[in-house]
Amino acid sequence: MTIDVNGPAKKGAGLFGLDTPLADAKVVVLPVPFEATVSFSAGTARGPAAILAASHQVDLLDADVGSPWQSGIALDPGFSWLPELNEAARQAACRCIDAITNGQAARDGDRQLVEEAGLRVNRAVTERCAEHLRDGRIAVVVGGDHSVSYGAIAATAAAMGDRRLGILHIDAHADLRDAYEGFTWSHASVMRSVVERMPNVRLVQVGIRDFCEAEVELIRAQPGRITTYFDAHLRAARLAGHWATVCAAIINELPENVYLSIDIDGLEPSACPSTGTPVPGGLSFDELVSLVDLLVHAGRRIVGLDLVEVAPDAALADNDLGLSWDANVGARLLYKLIGFALLSRGSARPDLPKAPGIR
Repeated sequence: MTIDVNGPAKKGAGLFGLDTPLADAKVVVLPVPFEATVSFSAGTARGPAAILAASHQVDLLDADVGSPWQSGIALDPGFSWLPELNEAARQAACRCIDAITNGQAARDGDRQLVEEAGLRVNRAVTERCAEHLRDGRIAVVVGGDHSVSYGAIAATAAAMGDRRLGILHIDAHADLRDAYEGFTWSHASVMRSVVERMPNVRLVQVGIRDFCEAEVELIRAQPGRITTYFDAHLRAARLAGHWATVCAAIINELPENVYLSIDIDGLEPSACPSTGTPVPGGLSFDELVSLVDLLVHAGRRIVGLDLVEVAPDAALADNDLGLSWDANVGARLLYKLIGFALLSRGSARPDLPKAPGIR
């Protein structure tokens, strides 16, 4: 594969302008454009396509992670049946949500359709990620809403065997609700499903600022399984200039093998204004990058990751998705996260010339 690292991406090229064959890739990115249970604003189903389009503007030499593309980044073709299923499940979910908010009972057929769709998607994601993991590749899932993370986490946890797996969960929401709006596979219930169904997982949440009383009670009841760094507490540390100290504490809660589950709404809304459920507050882009950087410096191994809830501006046509600010941020964050995963496995850090006064 010949790449002009100093020139623009070719029209029709793959993710980040690459056309890496799967056989030559150490990293494979699986798009999962599914958002049936989004409870506020839709659009995340267009996230993978938007990130792909915006990725052509990402320079392949990164100041934090060097040149991840050299390790090989391939794009999985995904599931051809998913768009049709997503549309049907989304419509059924909307009918259920409308009924609930109007004080009525949702139709059993609609609820069953949504539940079966969520189960099918997560089984498919689990199987595909497990294949990539068996082949020695890093499996990366791009959503879609946060419900699609379950399959990737399940595959990674299974690959760990008896070894402890830490989940570093960056999000505005705790996602620990019990079958939110009646959906087991809801985006708002994904981490509850992870904790309840995967005994070898340790969940560490960062940036949480939207939650209900039942979620706080679950966090309080399982201190050995769940540690939550609420944004209200992090805010004080950030304003006092203690971010690095807090990052060290967060990392200390995680075992050697770590899975990154990044909901883009964990960032400040200025970085992702079109995401489905934005919440004021959150981490800056630099704070998130510094946390993952320190994680790798501390010797943790990133064994899998997902990036979800990126939604392009709804006003953009499908052929203009790369113009979305949300997609621009998502593509650049995705490249850095892939790079950090590779750094945690021994890839070289970048060697850039340093100006005077920089340590």
